[in-house]
Amino acid sequence: MTGSLVDIIDESAARYPNAPALQFFGRETTYRQLRDQIERAAEGLRQHGVKPGDPVAISLPNCPQHIVAFYAVLRLGAVVVEHNPLYTRREFAKQFADHHAKHAIVWNKVVEHIQALPPELAVDTLISVDVIPAMPLGTRLALKLPVAKARESRDALWSPVSGTIPWPKITSAGPLPGSWARPETDDLAVIQYTSGTTGSPKGAELTHRNLLSNARQAQSWIPQITPGEGCVVYAVLPMFHAYGLTLCLTFAMSLGARLVLFPKFDPDMVLEVTKKHPATLLPLVPPIAERLVSRAAETGASLAGTQVAISGAMALPHSLVVPFEKASGGYLVEGYGLSECSPVISVNPVAENRKAGTIGLPLPGTEVRVVDQEDPTKDVEPGAPGELVVRGPQVFRGYHGRPEETAASFVDGWYRTGDVVQIDEDGFVKIVDRIKELIITGGFNVAPTEVEHQLRDYPGVADVAVVGLPDGHSGEQVVAAIIVEDGATVDTDAMRAWARDNLTPYKVPRRIVVVDELPKSMLGKVLRRQVKEKVLEVLEPNS
Repeated sequence: MTGSLVDIIDESAARYPNAPALQFFGRETTYRQLRDQIERAAEGLRQHGVKPGDPVAISLPNCPQHIVAFYAVLRLGAVVVEHNPLYTRREFAKQFADHHAKHAIVWNKVVEHIQALPPELAVDTLISVDVIPAMPLGTRLALKLPVAKARESRDALWSPVSGTIPWPKITSAGPLPGSWARPETDDLAVIQYTSGTTGSPKGAELTHRNLLSNARQAQSWIPQITPGEGCVVYAVLPMFHAYGLTLCLTFAMSLGARLVLFPKFDPDMVLEVTKKHPATLLPLVPPIAERLVSRAAETGASLAGTQVAISGAMALPHSLVVPFEKASGGYLVEGYGLSECSPVISVNPVAENRKAGTIGLPLPGTEVRVVDQEDPTKDVEPGAPGELVVRGPQVFRGYHGRPEETAASFVDGWYRTGDVVQIDEDGFVKIVDRIKELIITGGFNVAPTEVEHQLRDYPGVADVAVVGLPDGHSGEQVVAAIIVEDGATVDTDAMRAWARDNLTPYKVPRRIVVVDELPKSMLGKVLRRQVKEKVLEVLEPNS
């Protein structure tokens, strides 16, 4: 494979110059316009000191500026570092301490968090983005937002946040010189942070080859999708997440599709768009599918015309597949992936031979094996459970600045997923258990140790263990079991409120339970399965 992610936009702009690339609250941007904006933004970033190889932090919701910023950074040969715009100051500081980016492009609501970074992590170039100008005039009026008048000065329209460079100043530059070197296939493209099991940030280094390969693999897996005008992809998943990044930022653009951007998931907004532009491809997680079906039934709206929905990040109940497919007339199939794999490893066939309860078959060019958990150099017997290991062009090159953890993640060139699976006689993979202690809630990964480290700082808490309990709506809910210091009392409601100031919302424990002890091994390791049993003993009488 040759080329880079930058070629995706150039190829689609050449083939479908006047086709809509982006749709944001009804406002459209063509592929020709998108390519022009990217080239101008790249020049603006170059003028402000961004060089090839530089990490550039991006923290934006789903909006046109996000796509432009992403590809502009790559066009310069720099490296994108995605961040959740809902992060707390502490969480931003943790990741900046790992990647040390000196350039940041962030939502104006996030600026104060970046400005509050410790002096040693301070950025040199802080670019603030207001998403409102990307909306159509009618939407701005409906929101009672000030409407720009032609006679107003350009500076006044930018409404810059103090101490930052406003985004329009970046995009007002002339196009990047055509002679500027393009990134190479094996250059680093993205540092994608994954929760990990230690609670410390781990940045998966994804190359242009990794991400471009995964987009091409996805194309070959769904041959019934016709590229070009008429192809519609919904971005209801956050694009700072590996799942949304690949299926929206790269896969959709490689198809020349109309990418409909939703800053946050709202079932009514999705159903309204479906009336005129039903989704050819709808990447989602089960809670989103459930809410769409439920809301459509409540309002009499229709999901009809939705061709293919891909579900990932958590188990897809068959009881949800049936009503969704009946309402849409299309397919809802389950896939599986990890940030370290760009992220997609396997998907069920978009056909009648898919198998409920499995994560499907490996994508083309992807090899998988099932190995002994204690000795990963040995394969298990066919059909027996074991750890899934994988290799393929989408597998990352390692963790940023963590050679030892990188080495521990591979065995003889195969990446260890940490998931226990079985492969049946037809090659379909089924997840049996997870070796890693991640909690999956609403499609997001939560590292228990990260939450535990934070909760231990609360006054009166002697010890804490965080576990995931089954939740019919979001996969698992985060629950904390705490031991209170002798003579102290802890108001668990106040503790949750305090946690909301220090953790991203989906990491905040849904419940905090006071226990008398935490089961531990002889070596002092918390036995999470026994903690779950203890928590359930406390909760069930109150259920």
